[in-house]
Amino acid sequence: MPAFTARSVELLKPDPEKRLELPDSALPGFYLVVQPSGAKSWAVRYRADGKPKKLTLGPYPRLGLGDARERARTALQAVSEGRDPAGEKAADLQEQAAATRLTFGAVAADFVARYAKPRNRSWPETERLLTKADLEPWQARDVRGIGRRDVLDVIDGVVERGAPIHANRLFAALRKMFGWAVERGVLDASPMAALKPPSPEVARDRVLSDVELAAVWKAAAEVGYPFGTVVQLLILTGQRRSEVLDAEWREIDRDGRMWTIPRQRAKNDRAHAVPLSDAALGILDALPRIGKPARFLFTTTGSSPFSGVSKATERLSKLAAKHMPDAVLLEPWRLHDLRRTFASGCARLGVGIHVVEKALNHTSGTFGGIVGVYQLHDFADERRQALDNWASHLMVLLDNPRSTGAMRGMK
Repeated sequence: MPAFTARSVELLKPDPEKRLELPDSALPGFYLVVQPSGAKSWAVRYRADGKPKKLTLGPYPRLGLGDARERARTALQAVSEGRDPAGEKAADLQEQAAATRLTFGAVAADFVARYAKPRNRSWPETERLLTKADLEPWQARDVRGIGRRDVLDVIDGVVERGAPIHANRLFAALRKMFGWAVERGVLDASPMAALKPPSPEVARDRVLSDVELAAVWKAAAEVGYPFGTVVQLLILTGQRRSEVLDAEWREIDRDGRMWTIPRQRAKNDRAHAVPLSDAALGILDALPRIGKPARFLFTTTGSSPFSGVSKATERLSKLAAKHMPDAVLLEPWRLHDLRRTFASGCARLGVGIHVVEKALNHTSGTFGGIVGVYQLHDFADERRQALDNWASHLMVLLDNPRSTGAMRGMK
């Protein structure tokens, strides 16, 4: 075949029956490869260590004739020097792949997939901490080059912007990830070694008063579906925020007056049966069923649970403040405080602590250690009575938030 020209290469037709390798008479060893589909690419054929070798240069027309011929000359010059350009290219690609696997972003993704996701239902938060915002500049960095000073600079920056608790969460996620990387042989040592969490944390003890709880309930009624009804069910059942937000219709036994949270969604990996009071059933009966078939109790799309909790909580708090008596302020609160308020309120109604802990699906406290192994009684009747009493108390409370008879000792 005569020497390639730009025109001849462009006009060359494929053979639909077979792959073609056409030599360039102007440069021995330089080929144009034409696939039956019509795709074209450039290659060099040579021998190294007595064996035939092939080096692919690139596709046509992305790589034009002139550049392809120049690359072929360079490769053939390397062969004349006793080198193997195809082998060198493969080694370079392996090195690049290894470098990509060792970026912080790749190691973090591997950590989330192999460690966090199988063990912890909160893995999306771990993934967010390790891939977004504060650590975004680290994603393309070689994880082996991240040292203690880098960690401290990021963590200190989070504290200085006024987010000490977030700094602690980020610190914990990094410590676990780097420790895992050491175990896997990715790192020889963790940059987190000998570092301590940046900020002290004090366990919250916030319990809403009668007046505050009534105000939050009334504000939730104003907000309505979906978030308002989420809050009301949180108040009535004392369950965890994620357990209520992600609740599904198949978990509800209307006739048995029971909501069963499957172990896959329970924080302690144990299925949990929640008795439903008349008030809770009334809320569930009034919920719209969105989706075909309807899956989630609280959804706007039918395909995923309600989100946007932070903004919704802020709005609800502002509305609740308007329901407070004159000159009485609504102190700052969080959704989890409703769970603590439920526990405290049940105890003040005379419910035994062991029943409260069963109602909350706690495995520590009175059911920790050896007791948790042998004490298998679930106090189903006692829990149902407790939730019924709590719901009755709430209904009285809504009529008269300042009633001292509704719950003795609650301020």
